[in-house]
Amino acid sequence: MTMSLKLTLSLALLASAAAAHGQIYKCTTPSGSKELTDVKRGPHCELMDLPGTVIPAPPRRVAPSSPRNAQPQPQPQSQPQPVTAPGDFPRVDSAEQKARDADRRGILEEELKAESLKLAELRREFNGGAPERRGDERNYAKYQERVAGLRDSISRSEKNVDALKREIANIR
Repeated sequence: MTMSLKLTLSLALLASAAAAHGQIYKCTTPSGSKELTDVKRGPHCELMDLPGTVIPAPPRRVAPSSPRNAQPQPQPQSQPQPVTAPGDFPRVDSAEQKARDADRRGILEEELKAESLKLAELRREFNGGAPERRGDERNYAKYQERVAGLRDSISRSEKNVDALKREIANIR
């Protein structure tokens, strides 16, 4: 492993741990290599400013006083805080958003049309569960395999059509 790769992996590992454990220092050793640690090891260490979220400790459960008659105490329900965008987060003009939604709707409707045509073709070929045998299907097992494949394809295509319809319905 190259030194830069080790440093990058160490930084990623420590950055993920930083959210739960606190401060991370980048220290320069006497040989000139970089080292990441959670302990300041001398004057050649500088505190890194890493973005991250603090992970709260899980709530502690109190053991009941009498185990035989103990009933679990209901844990207080905490309401999740609404997510708000920072003030400098880029906003999209409503006209721009409507144009994007219209483009998305058009793309999804094209996909729905193509998937519906595919489904109709598969159903026509399936012929109500008795598709015509082909010349290359002299063995009945091959025919049954193709029928099972058609059944699976129809099921998958129906799910795709339903998902596309739901997605189109969700567009504002």
